[in-house]
Amino acid sequence: MLKINRRLSIPESEITFRFSTSSKPGGQNVDRVNTKVTLLFDVAASRALSERQKARITKKLKGRINREGILRVSSQKHRSQSENRKAVLERLVSLLQNALKRSARRKKTRKPRAVKERRLKAKKRRGRLKKLRSSVDPSREK
Repeated sequence: MLKINRRLSIPESEITFRFSTSSKPGGQNVDRVNTKVTLLFDVAASRALSERQKARITKKLKGRINREGILRVSSQKHRSQSENRKAVLERLVSLLQNALKRSARRKKTRKPRAVKERRLKAKKRRGRLKKLRSSVDPSREK
């Protein structure tokens, strides 16, 4: 069982691994050994997830999920297959935790009255300053 959070664990039977040769540097080992690990998790067919969780994951991770509802995560960071496998599992847990985390609702706020009054006073001051700068019309003086 792969533990995502306190309430959710995914059975390893729902996770599939694919192995292939890595394109990273590593000498002859890269050419001979399948060190790249790709994890496939069928979100749509998972029995561990509720419909609400599936919808949330699909919405938040839509760039990583294909049309069939399969989430794909891969790693070729390390030179060994076992290290890449661990990295992929950690990445999956991290992705699912972030996707299932509820974002805090925005609290509506108002500008304080003092801020509004300060802004209006500044506008009035600016207007008076501009008025003082204007030239005096000789025909108005009389």
